[in-house]
Amino acid sequence: MRFISEHVDPARSPWHLLGAELRHQREQVHRLSLREVARQVYCDDGDLSKWERAITRPHPDNIRRLDDFYGAGGRIMALHALAVELERLRTLVKEGTAGKEAATERRQVLRLAAVGAGIGALGIPGETLRQAIAASYAGDFRTIAAWHRACADHLYALHTRPPAQVAADLLIDLFIVKRQREVSSPAETVELEGVSATLAGLQANVLSRLGDHGAALRWWHTARQAADASGDRDLQVLVRAEEAVHGVYGQRDPQSVLDIIDEAQRLHGPAKPSVALLSTQAKALSALGKHDQAQKTLESLLDAADKGVTPDPLGFWSPSKIYFAQSWVYSAMGDEAKAAKIRDQVLSHTRGYQYRANVHLHEALSMVVNGGTTEGVRRAAEVIDSIKPAYRTQHIRHTAQMVLDAVPLEHQDRPGVAELRELLHYQPAT
Repeated sequence: MRFISEHVDPARSPWHLLGAELRHQREQVHRLSLREVARQVYCDDGDLSKWERAITRPHPDNIRRLDDFYGAGGRIMALHALAVELERLRTLVKEGTAGKEAATERRQVLRLAAVGAGIGALGIPGETLRQAIAASYAGDFRTIAAWHRACADHLYALHTRPPAQVAADLLIDLFIVKRQREVSSPAETVELEGVSATLAGLQANVLSRLGDHGAALRWWHTARQAADASGDRDLQVLVRAEEAVHGVYGQRDPQSVLDIIDEAQRLHGPAKPSVALLSTQAKALSALGKHDQAQKTLESLLDAADKGVTPDPLGFWSPSKIYFAQSWVYSAMGDEAKAAKIRDQVLSHTRGYQYRANVHLHEALSMVVNGGTTEGVRRAAEVIDSIKPAYRTQHIRHTAQMVLDAVPLEHQDRPGVAELRELLHYQPAT
């Protein structure tokens, strides 16, 4: 189906940016007509056309249905909410009652541009708008301590909010810290490189969750460069450890993940094995089907953990990662008893919704490995169905795919297999 429609300039206004995203989702992502979408979301096709062209303003209920239908993971809802808020702030400015809110408006404009140009796939002039705003925005420079708090805030958001909502805020701070580095003293610049490494690593983490692997890999490269420029050896190892752990979720070949781990271990030094690196190594070996080696790595992991874990002031590391690695390896082996025992440990220690969802998917995986295909795929479908679409990250979807991949060829027609496959295919996380 070929679509020829009136051009919508997303840089013209926030409402035009929203309209451009709506049209992009309908025409380029889903290849649907106005009438087909309108019928599915219970609205008039004429109204939908007007929303796309920014002629009229859609009601939040319509936006919510469109976001769900397109599987936008909250991005369309975020654009609409920001357009409404920006309109309110501009009204205050015109009335001369804004006061401190003028600065807030400027940040909202930047955030709006970041949402559209940074995580949308529009390929629109919003990139120029974003750069122009960022180039003139220097009102949010911070102390190093304030930047560390900001990094902690972003990490907390990553554990608790949909990734599509986190990406825009991260992009703003990446722009700001870049600007601050350009005008800082040499000593402060080195410290800001460390901040940049952390923020870039978080952005790569977010994009990995969104399944945008190409962009994530570029941000991992940026994070490594910044960490190396900071001269902080612990940070260099941490960034590579994070890069490796996200690589096992379909972003990289497992052997490439092991190569990154080897590089990081050389930086870390042979005197004391890295617990973070060993936990990911066990998962990568398991993904390669090398279950005996994965078990031996778990033994090394537990020995290293008994000798003490290097404190992580940034908060990336938590004890739940040790238990999670065990859950992954035991489940892939089909050792349901060990996996079940360790699953309780993960659930009692973790704060992240991804880990909680994935250990339940590990349970489904071990069922399938042991021949319980029908029960396993049903359990996996229950887990996925219980998660709001905006939270169905690539990590969760990849783990569910592991369940499908474990289904033997002769069981492909079993009840629930097709349903799980369809659930993963038609309800994306982004």
